Amino acid sequence: MNNKAEDPTLWNDATEAQKLMRERQHLDESVNGVRALEQQLKDNIELIELGEEESDADIVKDAEDALKVLKAEAGRQQVEAMLSGEADGNDTYVEVHSGAGGTESQDWANMLLRMYTRWAERSKFKVELLEVHDGEEAGIKSATILVKGHNAYGWLKTESGVHRLVRISPYDSNARRHTSFSSIWVYPVIDDSINIEVNESDCRIDTYRSSGAGGQHVNTTDSAVRITHIPSGIVVACQQERSQHKNRAKAWDMLRARLYEAELKKREEAANAEAASKSDIGWGHQIRSYVLQPYQLVKDLRTGVASTAPDDVLDGDLNEFMEAALAHRISGKADAEVSDID
Repeated sequence: MNNKAEDPTLWNDATEAQKLMRERQHLDESVNGVRALEQQLKDNIELIELGEEESDADIVKDAEDALKVLKAEAGRQQVEAMLSGEADGNDTYVEVHSGAGGTESQDWANMLLRMYTRWAERSKFKVELLEVHDGEEAGIKSATILVKGHNAYGWLKTESGVHRLVRISPYDSNARRHTSFSSIWVYPVIDDSINIEVNESDCRIDTYRSSGAGGQHVNTTDSAVRITHIPSGIVVACQQERSQHKNRAKAWDMLRARLYEAELKKREEAANAEAASKSDIGWGHQIRSYVLQPYQLVKDLRTGVASTAPDDVLDGDLNEFMEAALAHRISGKADAEVSDID
């Protein structure tokens, strides 16, 4: 790839050149990440040996603490190295939808939107808010964000499903405990190498006024666009831009991405039928519980991973859950492949 990058004719095709340079950068970062782990491992082992020779418990403890952090980073890099699915490296859309329950569920949906936005920012991804439908009193009914960065879809793809919250409702004057549900839907942005054909006669296009802040023009013209794909029932919407034309173009991109994601899911289910039949959690079903009262616990119902620090999780500390879910999915595929061989 270095040789190709030095080829003076490379930039005759700017699109291919940019693709090559991005792939080269990602490989370079991966290699450097492994080398950094190796060096830090060596350095901390030497520090422990030095501390033991000099009977300095503080040096030994600091080095052991550093090794714990190093172990977590090695686990993250190991999972990322396994993100080799067809669209894992792509940007991704994340949709949030509140469930039944009015204001309480709409507030929960807003909390989830903030959680994934914070996770993306902490992970050095860029986030764009494409569409938001505010609740009547508080929170949101639905929202869509675009997360940009290498492996954004790969990391987030296991987050699709229903998320359950148990807490004392701030909207209940009797301070009773409430259970709320909201759903997350994750699907990849498709690039020019993926061709998805959509028959416009199969779609219904609606325009409406954008909600929320955004200036007088946004709120007084029918600039927002909603597209319904009638055969599949898939609905997408975009209100990010002031121009209806730009929102329409982005909505078409989102629809093609949703149709592509649906096809990926069909393929995965067909190739992994045995593993899927063993799973208690189906697509779109409850995947995680967030309990704030009477005790504090966040638990993933697929992997059993749990945290007693829900405030940290809701602030975007999701890597442990994502890594376990990805490893669970990868091991399921491996089991299915072994079964096919048998």
